[in-house]
Amino acid sequence: METLHIHAEKLTTKHYIGLFVSIITVTLAFVSYFNSQLSAISVCIMVVLVAVVLLLMIKVINTPCISFTLTFMHCQYHSRYGGWTTTWHNIAHIGHATLGSQGWHSSLPWIGIRLKNYDDFIRNICPRVASRILLEQRILLIMALKSNPDSPHQLEDMLFDDSPFTTQNGEQIRGLQAMLANRMRYNRALLGFDFFIADDVIDRPIADFIGLLRRYKAAA
Repeated sequence: METLHIHAEKLTTKHYIGLFVSIITVTLAFVSYFNSQLSAISVCIMVVLVAVVLLLMIKVINTPCISFTLTFMHCQYHSRYGGWTTTWHNIAHIGHATLGSQGWHSSLPWIGIRLKNYDDFIRNICPRVASRILLEQRILLIMALKSNPDSPHQLEDMLFDDSPFTTQNGEQIRGLQAMLANRMRYNRALLGFDFFIADDVIDRPIADFIGLLRRYKAAA
């Protein structure tokens, strides 16, 4: 398989809606303030200039950036905070994250990844990305725990478990990396996956992106 760079837009639909509302609000405020002092033509010209400036700002902000690099050997995630990488051979399963309750499963806007071995992933992940995974993906653990009230673990224990993590070679990992490894174990127990990819960092529907990842994994 050839190397593929995934370019994700920085702004999603909800961001565009928010920016559009902001433009309308600024425009109306501008018109109401200057309406009594300027001619109609002057007001229209100034409103157009404001709209053009705001649209140019959106264009600059939303310049696509690389979020994933897929090669025949590995999958690598990129962000302004750093990234993570894992080989295809170390991935056990890729699927659409779901939340089960009383026999019913509802889809979540996340792609789940289950690894065969945590060691290399934990050692190589950027600390800032590990921290963001712990913060941004905790909502999934909270939702899973609420739908499984019989879990033997308390929420606080799972969210802040920084007990040392022992690798397969007997090495003990502590601190932020250990907390991430422990969180991944809880995720697997409650959700079936170790960590997740949000739908706002990919360039296509979740099902299509899962299919793409699976094709690369199968060809590895």
